[in-house]
Amino acid sequence: MLDLLVEADRSVNALAEDFQMSRPAVSQHLKILLDAGLVSEQRQGRERHYHLVPGCFGPVRDWIAQYERFWDDRLQRLQQHLLKDEQP
Repeated sequence: MLDLLVEADRSVNALAEDFQMSRPAVSQHLKILLDAGLVSEQRQGRERHYHLVPGCFGPVRDWIAQYERFWDDRLQRLQQHLLKDEQP
């Protein structure tokens, strides 16, 4: 859903077309994203349109960065170990 919302604002019905789940199930997912502050909603007539709130992804990016540093370090150690084993 986030991938679709990064492209453009969408209604629940428009989002539901891209998934093999019911409209109420899509609404439940959107409620979770809304409660987390990752999306906002705006009523347009009888529909609600959802919009990605990119500024709220900073903490997620920071959390993932911890693991990126962890894996970069481990992979660098592995590379050094493999290069050491190749030397005569």
